[in-house]
Amino acid sequence: MKPRIFITRILDEQVVKPLQERFDVRMWESTDVKVPREVLLEEVAEADALWCVTADSIDSEVFAAAPKLKIVANMAVGYNNIDLEAAKERGVIVTNTPGVLTETTADLAFGLLLATARRMMEAENDVRTGNWTSWAPMGYTGMDVGGATLGIVGMGRIGEAVARRAKGFNMRVLYHNRSRKMDAEVEHGFEYVELDTLLKEVDFVLILTPYTPETVGLIGERELGLMKKTAVLINVARGGIVDEVALYNALQAGDIWAAGLDVFETEPVPLDHPLLTLPNVTVLPHIGSASVKARLGMMTLNAQAITAVLEGREPENRVV
Repeated sequence: MKPRIFITRILDEQVVKPLQERFDVRMWESTDVKVPREVLLEEVAEADALWCVTADSIDSEVFAAAPKLKIVANMAVGYNNIDLEAAKERGVIVTNTPGVLTETTADLAFGLLLATARRMMEAENDVRTGNWTSWAPMGYTGMDVGGATLGIVGMGRIGEAVARRAKGFNMRVLYHNRSRKMDAEVEHGFEYVELDTLLKEVDFVLILTPYTPETVGLIGERELGLMKKTAVLINVARGGIVDEVALYNALQAGDIWAAGLDVFETEPVPLDHPLLTLPNVTVLPHIGSASVKARLGMMTLNAQAITAVLEGREPENRVV
């Protein structure tokens, strides 16, 4: 019997085909519809490897239903969708996909910052709907990005890539991180500050920190209250790091100027979510890594990790 792999989405044939030649590969029948819970539990019961995406909740129930499971390969850098303690208890390896999406996610983060600051989505929608009736002296005016101060919360590889882009816009870059990046400070001119100082001083706050128990609700009512009334908050990390109720209240009250969000606590975000009613919120459907090159690179890393484990070798990018 060949080892069995269950994949929770239809993935690119050029990456999956080599696996199909060596293993018993089963895939959920959709690229963009989440695999039903009952199907997931049924499939993992016979699976040696599970290849999942960030939208899949791989919790203790899944691990309990999967006695043969050796590896969970997560198509993401973050892994808050996986119960790591349950994986450890059952001796299941978990891997992720760092590195290959760094530049792509940095592009998206800076693009979302620009779009939010200059109200691009709002203006584009008005052109399409016929609401642009005349040039106006203060029509669609936003905030300057060039020469502004950027604050990055979470200075990992993606944060450093965004900061390099910010240099091209002559921005001052402050950052807060669990540990200082002394070499990067020297090389790129970043400035380390405490979180409260960052929030008070910058024009743009960019959230890039991992989702952990320590970062849940990291940006709440108190933190938003420290920001300038002209400040913009950008989150391309994970929903839940920013308190969405507090953010809605701050935006509605004019305590901060705008927000750009690629992530939400619940995804897909419900259409009746209060944040979607605000004109000063730019929203995207969690597309930070969505380039052809990056997504194929992520798939390749997952496939390599699965192959390694099923052939008795140590995989790269091991989380636990």
